[in-house]
Amino acid sequence: MGSAKEIIKMNRDEVATAIEEFPVAILPLGATEQHGHHMPLGVDIYLAEAMSRRLSERTGALMLPAMPFGYSWVWRDIPGTVSIQQHHVESIIKDVAHSVSRYGVKLLVLVNGHDSNKTSMKYATRELMDELDMPVIYMFYPNLEQIRSEICESPTWHGMVHACEFETSLMLAVKPELVNMEKAVKEYPEKPSLYGKSTISLGDLSKSGIYGDATLATKEKGEEMLEKYLDLMETLVAEAYDEVK
Repeated sequence: MGSAKEIIKMNRDEVATAIEEFPVAILPLGATEQHGHHMPLGVDIYLAEAMSRRLSERTGALMLPAMPFGYSWVWRDIPGTVSIQQHHVESIIKDVAHSVSRYGVKLLVLVNGHDSNKTSMKYATRELMDELDMPVIYMFYPNLEQIRSEICESPTWHGMVHACEFETSLMLAVKPELVNMEKAVKEYPEKPSLYGKSTISLGDLSKSGIYGDATLATKEKGEEMLEKYLDLMETLVAEAYDEVK
């Protein structure tokens, strides 16, 4: 396993050589939004970066700087949140794809740490299929629930993961110095009948900002899940690259 190839730390010649060796680039996608009182607003960025860095180490793909903002409308009134419109996220993905395709990248891999980016990834990649001769694949914890349920002890809140045992465990594996487990709590808010059918949002429901049980999180669970997700991601990148090389 080599070192991660982070382009912000490389010069133009090093980037050009890396593309000749393995013409694949990774774009981490995050968000800046609340994750309870026990974790920082950069959770989605840190997790996307960590997965992308390890994927770069495993594959030799270039790692682009992380996208720090996403569609975070539900947390818009909480200090520190930065939310950009969903179609702006799509546009940024497309602009990045057009940029890297110009100098020889043959495959772009989107590694996402923010649930609300999934829609933007889906529609951006569909449009790019008609615009570029370069495939784009996108991943948000592949087989998320199967792996999560094998390792985590607590259930999700209606299938959602946010500042819970899952994300807290991953952060303990990636940035433990930024997690204060003394402030971790368990909260499963009541789900209103109009949730998902109106403008009732996550920001209206949870007092702590946690959806699940963050108190059960451990570094060991986080490391185990990361390895399982990365095994899948490495396989998917290899499969996608086999189709373009």
